[in-house]
Amino acid sequence: MAVLSGLEPQNVFAYFEMLCSVPHGSGNTRQISDLCVRFARELGLRWRQDEVNNVVIWKEGTPGYEGAEPVILQGHIDMVCVKTEDCPKDMSSEGLDLVTDGEWIWADRTSLGGDDGIAVAMILAILADDTLPHPPLEAVFTVDEETGMGGARALDCSDLKGRKLLNLDSEEEGVFTVSCAGGVRLDCFLAGSRSGLNGETGYAVILDGLQGGHSGTEIHRGRASANQTMVRVLYSAMERVQGLRLSDIRGGRFDNVICPKNRAEVAVPADRAGDFEEFIREFGDVLTNEYAGCDSGIALRCEKTELNSALSVKVTFRMLRTLLALPQGVQAMSVDFPGLVQTSMNLGVMGMEEDGLHFSISVRSSIASQKAMAVQKVRAIVGSERGTVIRQGDYPGWQYNRQSALREDVLAAYKTVSGRDGVIQGTHGGLECGLFAEKIPGLDVVSAGPELRDIHSYQERLNVLSVRRVYEMTCELLRRSR
Repeated sequence: MAVLSGLEPQNVFAYFEMLCSVPHGSGNTRQISDLCVRFARELGLRWRQDEVNNVVIWKEGTPGYEGAEPVILQGHIDMVCVKTEDCPKDMSSEGLDLVTDGEWIWADRTSLGGDDGIAVAMILAILADDTLPHPPLEAVFTVDEETGMGGARALDCSDLKGRKLLNLDSEEEGVFTVSCAGGVRLDCFLAGSRSGLNGETGYAVILDGLQGGHSGTEIHRGRASANQTMVRVLYSAMERVQGLRLSDIRGGRFDNVICPKNRAEVAVPADRAGDFEEFIREFGDVLTNEYAGCDSGIALRCEKTELNSALSVKVTFRMLRTLLALPQGVQAMSVDFPGLVQTSMNLGVMGMEEDGLHFSISVRSSIASQKAMAVQKVRAIVGSERGTVIRQGDYPGWQYNRQSALREDVLAAYKTVSGRDGVIQGTHGGLECGLFAEKIPGLDVVSAGPELRDIHSYQERLNVLSVRRVYEMTCELLRRSR
């Protein structure tokens, strides 16, 4: 017996359970893509599957809606695969073990993939329902959203006729997203050759205890970046202890994460070792005071270590000066959405290699021109020391549309179904909506979704009643779309 068979809407949860029965982690989407194609074939619907496993399914409008403007319903079919240490499941080849208490749904010791499997399930249920009045529908299922939006990037939109798109990839019921940040990763390099020590004392400098966080959703919290803060520490130490030479500096694994830990190695003149240690203790107190309200666990310390080589004093100065000048954190706030970050920069990853320093910066902005300006700043600063900057993973923002008929229709449909007013917001994170808005001129877009908790973790939960309301809202929106 199906685990979710007693839940309403039955058709939605039946499709969700079917989707969960096959593996569909990012990069492993062929099986679930083929499942969507089989669904379309069985219903006699027109479909298209591309080389990266995106699927588009079309359904004609019902009587009375034949001349209505098509509506695009969109979600992604990949999920983030996470499991507990004691879970034996191979998520690359096995489906999920669903559990429910009637109020929430989760998976046993793994992530659930409600992000964004429940969207796909709702869209399949709508396509299969021959009693629902609706305009022509274009259902778009993309892949690899969780690993850089590769499916949406690759999707050919030339045969999509709709100019209204409801994205069902949000996780808070009643909160409708109408703007998101675009972004780009800047891979930077500063050359620097090393030479042997001249009797200096080697030190490892450790900065840790920071909270870190996502550079899209938590950059506004004022948390310290260990990478940028370590640069400040070393530049200040260099001013106090002349002759300091940088041997290594590294921190962070992802450009879109506020770095929580950095470790550097420096060589200082032996007769200034005591001054250096005293400076580190003093500056540790400075940082503790500055970040008491948002990073109270911050800790700075140093310890002697063996070093074989370091950059010259001159190169150390020029490299640290360049890094110190790089912007970090919030650069501009939104006028349309008070409290929302509009533009930000994050020095997420850095590491010294044999040829010099490699580091990556994540730039985000919902305004394309401000994103371009941030890139200009990095190029100007890094280029001033003959460094290089390479753009990677560029994706467009989704600028707020002050005149949106779809937004008003969605709010009205939600009010009818729930009796509550919806909330309009923007996000500083990235969404596929930005790519669709770029590819389809004049597109009107809203992102919605049911209540999901702790996504991308084995504690992920999906609220049953919320799914029902969002599904009914979507059906009501389609009824109104004559």
